[in-house]
Amino acid sequence: MDVTTVHAGCMFLSTFLAAAPTTTPPPPDARMLDSRPDTEPQAEAATDALARIIDRPHTVAELEAGIVALPTAPISASQRGGDTPFLGSVGRGDATLNLGIHVLYRWTPSIAIGATGTFAPAPTSDEQYGGVQGLARTHSRSYMFLGVEGRYIPIHYKFAEAWIGPSLGAVIVADRFITEAATPVPAILGQPEVTLRSEGFAIGGQVGGSYYLSENWIAGAVLRGYDWVLPSRARCSSIGDCSTLQGHVLALELGLTIGYRLPL
Repeated sequence: MDVTTVHAGCMFLSTFLAAAPTTTPPPPDARMLDSRPDTEPQAEAATDALARIIDRPHTVAELEAGIVALPTAPISASQRGGDTPFLGSVGRGDATLNLGIHVLYRWTPSIAIGATGTFAPAPTSDEQYGGVQGLARTHSRSYMFLGVEGRYIPIHYKFAEAWIGPSLGAVIVADRFITEAATPVPAILGQPEVTLRSEGFAIGGQVGGSYYLSENWIAGAVLRGYDWVLPSRARCSSIGDCSTLQGHVLALELGLTIGYRLPL
């Protein structure tokens, strides 16, 4: 093979390589360079999960624990502010522990109705109450409410909801007077305790929020305000003890709830 042939082959090879197209690697995807977590799909997944839960008709059973306060109605002049767990006295009226139960039926994502009942198991006591007879007496006052409620739930965000609605029903107030210095006698001859009950109705509103801990368990908080309408005349016992609430009485409730959801 002569030099001319080799030279011609080298020239052909160099010309071929120069004419071949060059490929430039594509720039890296900006999404691959961003190490931040993509939270939007996570938020959409949470919203979709809540929608799957609330779109189906279901019932909810809730237990509630909190306080009930009557800001303008102390049980006596010497006992103001009541007696609540952890908080002690609240305001200048009466306040005490309040327990309740709610059973709700929710047939759409935004509407729920149901029945409710609350009571005060540990009423405030005034151990220095003497009554008109100057006896060594103790006075306490307890409350019970039985009624219906409705909830409109316009706000749904991830696993949380906010709602508002009415509540109305019957309220029972029991004033209990106990004579401490009474001479013991057989029960057939009488009791040292006198209870005066006042029955009326209550109408009010409520606002609250809920958070789904799981598909079935729900935690929440609620604030209510009521106008209690009680008899305008006091009921009195034979020794001069009288019921202590008459007419219109403002009542406030603050509570924490835990509920269980039952799909239908």
